[in-house]
Amino acid sequence: MLRTTAVLLFSLFPLLGHAGSIERLKSFMEGSRSAQAEFSQTVMDKNGKKLQSAAGTMQFVRPGKFRWVYQKPYEQVIVGDGAKFWLYDVDLNQVTVKKLDAALGSSPAALLAGNNEIERSFGLKDVGNQAGLDWVEAKPKSRETNFEVILLGFDVQGELAAMELHDNFGHATVLRFSNLKRNPSLAPGLFRFIPPKGADVLGD
Repeated sequence: MLRTTAVLLFSLFPLLGHAGSIERLKSFMEGSRSAQAEFSQTVMDKNGKKLQSAAGTMQFVRPGKFRWVYQKPYEQVIVGDGAKFWLYDVDLNQVTVKKLDAALGSSPAALLAGNNEIERSFGLKDVGNQAGLDWVEAKPKSRETNFEVILLGFDVQGELAAMELHDNFGHATVLRFSNLKRNPSLAPGLFRFIPPKGADVLGD
């Protein structure tokens, strides 16, 4: 199940006094040339039943470079090198590669690791404070995506704490971020991928 979720995630992948969510989002994007965090991921069906869970780490350097590593229950590595998108399933020893633009579109990865022109690809709406987080709704303008809406939650410090991805089938993928660091120095090699010897390579 996780294999499908990881592919789905990437193939489609902030007002003050009380600071509003749209301004928090814009401030986060403008102030984050790079970032890294740990994450937990839960997928739920339209009735709120948990279908699967996963955990790992994510890193990005904007624009267009990112690395998501799913450490459990299945090990996967997802890399955007600025030109191509790579998905490596360790258990299957299989690599899927696509052109980055085609793989991302109006996806969560494009939103986080893209340029600052968020509103060219997403319609933004402030949806208020829930559970201690300020939420912004990002609705993809393109129809060529599997997501109907993406929600981003920011804490009182203006840091990205959560994302909710709602797809066309009524499923919700909930990501919670921890130990987020903005603008760390990240080695360029993190965003290069060379298929392991013997791996099946599918795609472009």
